[in-house]
Amino acid sequence: MAKTRRIQSTFSLSFLDIMSCGLGATILLFLIVRHNIDPDPTVSINLRSETTLLQEEIRLGEENLVRIRNTISDVDEQMAEAQGLARRIQAEIEDLQREIEQLDPNSVETLAELERRLAELESQKAVLQQAGGDRVRQFVGEGQRQYLTGIKMSGNRTLILIDSSASMLDTTIINVVRRRNQSDEIKMQSPKWQQTLSIADWIITNLEPETRFQLYDFNVSAQSTVDGTTGTWLDASSQAQLNGAVEGLKSTIPAGGTSLINMLSTIASLNPQPDNIFLVTDGLPTQGRVLQTGGSVSGRERLQYFNEALDEVGSGIPINVLLLPMEGDYYAASAFWSMAVKTRGAFLTPSEDWP
Repeated sequence: MAKTRRIQSTFSLSFLDIMSCGLGATILLFLIVRHNIDPDPTVSINLRSETTLLQEEIRLGEENLVRIRNTISDVDEQMAEAQGLARRIQAEIEDLQREIEQLDPNSVETLAELERRLAELESQKAVLQQAGGDRVRQFVGEGQRQYLTGIKMSGNRTLILIDSSASMLDTTIINVVRRRNQSDEIKMQSPKWQQTLSIADWIITNLEPETRFQLYDFNVSAQSTVDGTTGTWLDASSQAQLNGAVEGLKSTIPAGGTSLINMLSTIASLNPQPDNIFLVTDGLPTQGRVLQTGGSVSGRERLQYFNEALDEVGSGIPINVLLLPMEGDYYAASAFWSMAVKTRGAFLTPSEDWP
């Protein structure tokens, strides 16, 4: 019996099912994509409104900033005038006191008039001092730079420590090496070192006249910037001693490594001990108690040197740390922050244009 021959069809049931599913998926995908492309007019309007509002806030903020700067400039001028008037009044007071001493005791009316005038001048001087005219040393900067919130300027004995190691020449390692091999004049003009000098000058300027102070620079050792005064306290009411400390620091040339533990040992020689410390530095120490003469120092070794020094720091003296930038010193910020917290001091990294 002959077999019936089957007719082969290209469009079988399975093929049609697959084509139908694919066409349905394509239509569904097209509908979804079309739905997401159509923007929501409400959302667009809200975003434009928020953008306009933010632009208006930026404009108002810039206008307020200009007004604040103008106000600060006016206040600075008024303060300068008050300080000049205070000095003139002080000179008049001294002249009157000399006249009173030279008067005939029998001239009662003249003596009473001079004493009245002296009392008026003393009263005017007290008012001007409250307005900021009592600073022994003045600092000239751009605007009102006293925004170190959290740092206490008060204290009976204030110690200022300035890092004078070679790293204070620049913020990058390659530039430190380059500047280290240049002349002393070029080293002194390094922007980072000039900022350090300005910071020290600002701190000293803001000391109260009744404060005793000392200014040390340190690298592998520490010493006063005023020759022959290491281990003793200076008087902030003396303009000569204030100027001498600042000028002594300005003649210092950054060089060498940094030993924080040796610097702290030098502090121990001060008697009585300081009750407020300012530390201006840019990174972790590169030397321990025993100085190394060669070889590189890893980040972990520098952190170990710091921890050894931190163990000797008591909690009774606040240490306010001003940390300047230095390339590659990743542990420095957290380490010096922990020092400030342990001693109940303050920690900050000043901007490039401060003070």
